[in-house]
Amino acid sequence: MSEVLSAPLVVEFPFTRSLGPVQSAFLTGLRERVVLGVRTTDGRILVPPVEYDPVTAEEIRDLVQVAPTGTVTTWAWNHEPRRGQPLGTPFAWVLVRLDGADTALLHALDAPGPDAVRTGMRVRVRWAAERTGAITDIACFEPYDGAVERPAGHSGAFDAPVTGIVAPARLDYTYSPGRAQTAYIDALSQRRTVGERCPACRKVYVPPRGACPTCGLATTEQVEVGPRGTVTTFCIVNIKAAHTANLDIEVPYVYAHIALDGADLALHARIGGIPYDRVRMGLRVEPVWTEGARYPDHYRPTGEPDADYETYKELL
Repeated sequence: MSEVLSAPLVVEFPFTRSLGPVQSAFLTGLRERVVLGVRTTDGRILVPPVEYDPVTAEEIRDLVQVAPTGTVTTWAWNHEPRRGQPLGTPFAWVLVRLDGADTALLHALDAPGPDAVRTGMRVRVRWAAERTGAITDIACFEPYDGAVERPAGHSGAFDAPVTGIVAPARLDYTYSPGRAQTAYIDALSQRRTVGERCPACRKVYVPPRGACPTCGLATTEQVEVGPRGTVTTFCIVNIKAAHTANLDIEVPYVYAHIALDGADLALHARIGGIPYDRVRMGLRVEPVWTEGARYPDHYRPTGEPDADYETYKELL
């Protein structure tokens, strides 16, 4: 068989969250070049602040301003910065205990090399030129050999406080589909669909996973299915998806589970060539390919009579 495939894959989405009074004050403070911590019931100052005492679990809101200067408690050198990290050149990840705080804050230290970084070195916040109320308002830390900067004792009350943030979440990894799905993808490039048959229950699974999900046995026998199939269930999509390859698809449109002829598991695909409100269970469909595509763009009606419910009820 052909070589097992692999490809880089990125999963990325924006995570939106609201802020309580403590986190709101902390991020708004960064916007105003003020670093705030919170005092626990035993008198410790936590930076970054939390909303509940980690020892007693009591709610805490006693905000305390700390200095923008501090001491490195531990560090690690980052010789190859990644996309979205604080600096584009090699830097150190550091835990910094700011003057007046009892805990350390994780951030980047701009240093010429690992020989210039040490535990116990003194550093100072380098503020971003444009600040919006996010941890990135601290551009990084930088080495500092001056005196401790005494905080003014800010109360934590600000005009126009930040009440919510949008944090991008991103995962970069290399995906390998394995033997079974590699064969499936290779067949699709030839405009064929293949599944694998379980040696015990004799069901044909598409897409194949290399093992029967019911019996747990390895599957190796390839079976070509389709290309036509039957809509078993479907949904009408009314919200246009962002950051997809199908930005030209106008809503509403239909995504359906399609049981390909000869398969014992339905796969999902978009239905086209028919008004969305005329798609129905039992509709017979066939794939539509675009030039150079490795998989069908969508499925359209074949014009055949609808399939009888008894022929696909087990695949709902």
